[in-house]
Amino acid sequence: MTEPMIYDLTRQALWICVVISAPLLTIALVVGVVIGLFQALTSVQEMTLTFVPKAAVMLGVFWLSMSFMTSTLVSFFTETIIPQIAGG
Repeated sequence: MTEPMIYDLTRQALWICVVISAPLLTIALVVGVVIGLFQALTSVQEMTLTFVPKAAVMLGVFWLSMSFMTSTLVSFFTETIIPQIAGG
């Protein structure tokens, strides 16, 4: 395996990490901003108000996007990593 191949493989792996984590991070950002605006408008500063809804929504999004994440990782490994290990 040459050095450019290692860099390309690392670049692809990092991009897969970004693609897989994007749904969870996006929904956490959106829910956090909405709850923050709600707290600012109503002057309610309860810590559990930010944590519990965000955790519940992130759990739901994770459950919904789990098949996408799994298929993305499996295709990356079967199309890229396994052939490199096998000497392709």
